[in-house]
Order: sequence, then structure tokens, then C-alpha cells
Amino acid sequence: MAARAIEAVPLMGEYASVPLMTERIDRLLVNLDRFTAFVRRRLGDAEVAADVVQDALRKAISHIDQVADDSRLDAWFYRILRTTSADVLARRATARTVESLPDDLTALPLEEQRTVCACLEGAIGELPESYAAVLRAVDLDGGEAVAVAGRLGISTTNLKVRRLRAREALREVLERTCRVCATHGCLDCHCATRR
Repeated sequence: MAARAIEAVPLMGEYASVPLMTERIDRLLVNLDRFTAFVRRRLGDAEVAADVVQDALRKAISHIDQVADDSRLDAWFYRILRTTSADVLARRATARTVESLPDDLTALPLEEQRTVCACLEGAIGELPESYAAVLRAVDLDGGEAVAVAGRLGISTTNLKVRRLRAREALREVLERTCRVCATHGCLDCHCATRR
């Protein structure tokens, strides 16, 4: 009898939406298998799909009160699933790229160093210091990945990622600065003399 009396008391303030939030969560949980199958089709891995659905549920539960229209609850959750799945795919792509980089990150051979764009040092100077330091230490000075990572206080994997991003940023600076010769590898560049 006491339990019924408690249920009969109307909820006030911030607790007024608790039954609605619980109902929404229950609606999501009923469709858990369908959501997991959706993610599994996107990612191709049942275990990862289950983890993604769990992460998406955690995100959804923390924002369930923001659903404006209950009829759109499933669509709202599918959007969270797609975003969370895309994050996993992006992490996989980054991991594959990093894994494909050699552990022995060596500098350019001496004959190639002579033909590198005259604008290179200036372009490196335009990069964030963390990128410039990696490019100078590894690509220009020929430092080994483990030693450079230790000197910079980062992991070898982080060094590889930072080097990849630094090279992409450098490419953008060189394309902006050197234009035509940048697309052909900046070999025997004369753009510094044209300025």
C-alpha cells in the first residue's frame, strides 16, 4: 500500500521527466538486437558492434532528455549509432596508416637532400612547433623513431601520427607557397628565386 501511495505522488521539478526518460530508454533497449545488427553491417565485426552500441547507449542515456519528439527517438538514436560507428572507422583508418609506417624513420638520402625545395625550411617554420620538431628530427636530421620519441617525451606511435600530420600540413604549406613545383615534388625548385 505504501508503494502505491508513493507512485501516486506527482513528480515535480527536475524529477518530473524521469518516467518519460525511463520509457525512452526502455524503447531503445527493446530494439537492441536491431541496433547491433545495423552497426555490425557497417563495421563487419560483432564484438566491435556490441561495443559501439553500448557506447551509443551511454551517450543517448546522458542526453535522452533532449529528444524533442518521441516519434523520432529511433531516428535520433540511429544518428548517434552512425556517428559512433564513423568514429570507430576513422580510428581504424588512422591505426592502419600508422601501422604501415616503418619503425625506422630515416632521413632522405644525401642526393635527395640537395634537390629538396629551397622553400622547405621556411615552410617548416610555418608549422606548429610540435610538427616542425618531428620533421626536423626525423626527416632532415635522420633521427631514429625511438630516440626522437624519447627526446620529445612521446610514444613511437604518437611520433608516427604526428609525423604523418606534419607531412600533410607541410604539403599544404608548400602547395600554397610553391604552387606548380610542389605538385611535382619540389625537386630542383626555383620558387625562392621567383619571389
